[in-house]
Amino acid sequence: MMGIGFPELMIILVIIMIIFGAGKLPEIGSAFGNSIRNFKKSMKEAEEGTEELSEATDAAKEVTEEVTEEVTEEVAEEVAEEVAEGDSEEPQTAENPVASTTESKDK
Repeated sequence: MMGIGFPELMIILVIIMIIFGAGKLPEIGSAFGNSIRNFKKSMKEAEEGTEELSEATDAAKEVTEEVTEEVTEEVAEEVAEEVAEGDSEEPQTAENPVASTTESKDK
């Protein structure tokens, strides 16, 4: 239906030769080739950049997990030491607590 066959391509080529001339066709072809080459190169660099980014993200996750484990272990050790020492002191309360609004002012 909408396929471009050999006759259509020949007509397009003739129109291009009329517009640009036979002398400019090699320049147009090389410019088109350079454009495609640069596009492929930039796509490859972008893929490499995303791979490097994902590797850096993975490394950061590993470091975060290690630090979290170390901190958790340190906190657990401190809590265990406090429990072993038997610090069962009552929490200190204020000597003069603030009177609530429900108490009478006549006291």
